[in-house]
Amino acid sequence: MDYARMRAIADELMAHAPEDVWATEISGDEIIMMMSPANLHELIVYRLAKRLDRQLERSGTGLIAHGGADIEDPESGVKRRPDVMVFPERALESGEAVHPREVVAVVEVVSKSNPENDYEGKMRDYPTMEVPYYLIVDPRTGTGLLLSAPHQTPEGRRYSTRREFAFGETVQVGKWEVDTADFPVY
Repeated sequence: MDYARMRAIADELMAHAPEDVWATEISGDEIIMMMSPANLHELIVYRLAKRLDRQLERSGTGLIAHGGADIEDPESGVKRRPDVMVFPERALESGEAVHPREVVAVVEVVSKSNPENDYEGKMRDYPTMEVPYYLIVDPRTGTGLLLSAPHQTPEGRRYSTRREFAFGETVQVGKWEVDTADFPVY
């Protein structure tokens, strides 16, 4: 099915979704209905975005760390809503989804209910969209993974570098640091 048709179906589903459905994502031939995140999940999102935003403000680049926007690439047939992404503030002025070429980094906090989405689908989709950094924070295990440097492989675009970490470490994401010392576990 073509992407425009998938998008129309996702929009229609969202218009009739129950209150606890927060957003839709599109990946391949799949529409994913996102449930409202748990409070511990949101606490990590809040702390991480706040830390990144402080550093981004000081850098004077016009970049923000924000979690309420979609990233959409109709060419690759992907629409995602990262927990946090780093991109130019001006991208919000269009009223449209953020174009992936404007996104510097995405962060996903793994949910209890659907960890495969972060470790499989998004691990495939974000390098396809050429997002330079993908940070996975996993409160189920108190660990995480930083993926970077997307490149072409026989299976499609994939990240070429991988750094694992445990909560308590400070992770270098591009020019910015993320201190994970006070991230809670589920």
